[in-house]
Amino acid sequence: MKTLSAKTKISGLTLIELFTMLVLITGVQSTFAQTAQFFRIVGPTAVTITALNPDGTLVWSNATPGATYTVQTVTSLPGGNNWVDYNQFPASNSVNTNNILTFNPPAGMALIPAGVFTMGDSLDGEHDAIATNVTVSAFYIDVNLVTYSQWQTIYAYATTHGYNFVHAGAGKASNHPVQTVDWYECVKWCNARSQQAGLTPVYFTDTNLTLVYTNGETTNVFANWKASGYRLPTEAEWEKAARGGLSGQRFPRGLTISESQANYDSDAGESYDLGPAGYNIAFDTQPKPYTSPVGYFAPNGYGLFDMDGNVGVWLWDWYGTSIMGGTDPRGPNSSPYSCRDLRGGTWDFNASNSRCAYRDFDTPSNSYNDLGLRCVKGL
Repeated sequence: MKTLSAKTKISGLTLIELFTMLVLITGVQSTFAQTAQFFRIVGPTAVTITALNPDGTLVWSNATPGATYTVQTVTSLPGGNNWVDYNQFPASNSVNTNNILTFNPPAGMALIPAGVFTMGDSLDGEHDAIATNVTVSAFYIDVNLVTYSQWQTIYAYATTHGYNFVHAGAGKASNHPVQTVDWYECVKWCNARSQQAGLTPVYFTDTNLTLVYTNGETTNVFANWKASGYRLPTEAEWEKAARGGLSGQRFPRGLTISESQANYDSDAGESYDLGPAGYNIAFDTQPKPYTSPVGYFAPNGYGLFDMDGNVGVWLWDWYGTSIMGGTDPRGPNSSPYSCRDLRGGTWDFNASNSRCAYRDFDTPSNSYNDLGLRCVKGL
């Protein structure tokens, strides 16, 4: 491993930086193979990165306990003004150890490192214009939306192992995202995916967490947050993942969006929507839905695709009128509308719906051709 150190001034502060060159072999996307990535830490005081260990943990010293520091990344040196935010850590001690990446994630998943981020924004005065600091523990998330092919494989396993579903799910092609699935079906599908992989299911129908959720559509669904299996993201987890480490941005890759970056229905009515107007011309072919193959557009900073369009996703949380702060928020215990959260933007909604901060909700028994899922799992 080759390293070099440098001393520079940023925002008037003298910072000691240690840049470490990494060859990231994710095993998920061949386009990421052999990609160099450099890291530095910036903050209110000068700190030194003392080690980047083979397990992906970063050790840094000379921090002020209680202060928040930002890990930034760039793919080539010198970085100049191209450094982008990757994660934020509140310093607990003078010397800190934080996991920032993994070289061996579960197949098809990426690590979202633990850290603090600003959930929501006040950029446009929208109804979701709320900015709250949230701390999220590390977790893995699917790099892609669940495809129709992937859904069918687990669905076939589930229906021969005691599960039942109202909808069989649909997809425009095997490599397009599954859609026309309701919240209950997504939760049961997560359990079946866990059991097929030999992992402990997350969702149960009793508070003692003994009855695995496999049948029916009931509001009495309880999560075992310590289980090893697959589950739906919380609202906080989804937004942290969607932002890709960036802060103060509307979308996963910056302040603007265009149809060369995401599959959405542009009305070109906002300055940040670069269009062109109408459905994305690359996928505007009958019959509907006008979904796109997963992974078609460029990923965000965490290597995740379609976080801002194609189909939206069901989340765990009951919908509340405001977002929750703190550490690992999991939403309110109920919803005034009896609805679950939705996130992500869709092929048939405009750019505003594709913003990272955009919040939506629906009755969990509803299913649409612009709504699917993406799974996460704990470490």
